[in-house]
Amino acid sequence: MTSKVISIVLGGGQGSRLAPLTQTRSKPAVPIAGKYRLVDIPISNCLHSNISRIFVLTQFNSASLNKHIKNTYHFSTFSTAFVDILAAEQTPTSGGWFQGTADAVRQSLHHLATHDFEYVLILSGDQLYQMDFEEMIQKHIDTNADISIATIPVHANDVPGFGILKTDEHSMITSFVEKPKKDFESWASDVSDEMKAEGRIYLASMGIYLFNRKLLYELLEGNDHPDFGKEIIPQAIVGHKVLSYQYEGYWTDIGTIPSFFEANLGLTDDIPQFNLFNKNQIYTRARMLPPTKISGTLIDRSIIADGCIINAAHIIHSIIGIRTRIGTASEIESCYVMGSDNYQTLEEIAEAKVTGAPIMGIGDRCSIKNAIIDKNTYIGDDVKINCGEPLPDGDFPTHTVTDGIVIVKKRAVIPSGTVI
Repeated sequence: MTSKVISIVLGGGQGSRLAPLTQTRSKPAVPIAGKYRLVDIPISNCLHSNISRIFVLTQFNSASLNKHIKNTYHFSTFSTAFVDILAAEQTPTSGGWFQGTADAVRQSLHHLATHDFEYVLILSGDQLYQMDFEEMIQKHIDTNADISIATIPVHANDVPGFGILKTDEHSMITSFVEKPKKDFESWASDVSDEMKAEGRIYLASMGIYLFNRKLLYELLEGNDHPDFGKEIIPQAIVGHKVLSYQYEGYWTDIGTIPSFFEANLGLTDDIPQFNLFNKNQIYTRARMLPPTKISGTLIDRSIIADGCIINAAHIIHSIIGIRTRIGTASEIESCYVMGSDNYQTLEEIAEAKVTGAPIMGIGDRCSIKNAIIDKNTYIGDDVKINCGEPLPDGDFPTHTVTDGIVIVKKRAVIPSGTVI
């Protein structure tokens, strides 16, 4: 069954809602949980579902994503499995940049032509969830559907952010509306008793689509519509069997700074909704890092990745990423510290101390709360970040403030004594 499936992971557009994290990297390459990348989520879901032919489509800031894919997903020489990057390109029939989700797949169809497949699974690169796609594919086959759309019940206040659909008694989609702002009460659907009890009575598209090969080619080559959600799917409902595959597990779109921050810190819960600690582990780049070293630090409700050197006073409700250094008597609360791509040598650290320059990581006696610290930052001693009232939004040379969350930019240098 899955041997006839090819998966396409959509790398997303410019990712402006995740700025400044997307200033130098594409959205799928943004680090999560201290050691993974966003793109690892859909790829891991595919691999656990025995789907091992995967294309990742991207066009903005793709260098770090290319490097991650190249260093992570290696398969046997005798296997047909692959994870390949398809970047926007100029060809005799294409002018260049992807204009939307459907246009991205349309421009990439010629790369699929040499493969044997019957179904195309299209996924988003900026969502956090764990799903068995084999069940979705089997349901698609059993119902003789032309298209299947993964859907999730949502509350009324979530409706304006999603494509909302209605189904018949056979779970076939009869109508679809993209992000309705008002008068959507009639769009309530038949959901499970558990979902009804939670008030989640509207079915939202998760942006996960399964197409029969022939129909996908017909829909994309027959017009120039750029998006699946806005144009292709609503038109396909008329005259085709479009199945709603209802999913009731944890799923979140982490395309904004607040949702990204909340999803990451949610991983520190005693029993997180997205569970990293189960048999379906998230695949990522294997790094030969030393174990983390901690001295004199109180740690509570936190995740500490490999290769860290920590002397902080306390770390509470935070994620500390790979190779992070935190100095003596520093306090970290409700933060995501992404870590570093390399270590400074002892000579470099000694030289920095002589000149008074910060070393990579977080210095001594710092107090940092409600912040995202991007990779390879240099934060000096006695730095205070967001320790008082929530700050107004703004963009500055070393940091950005979004919804009260301070994001220290990648490679930023914060001098000792700075207060943000």
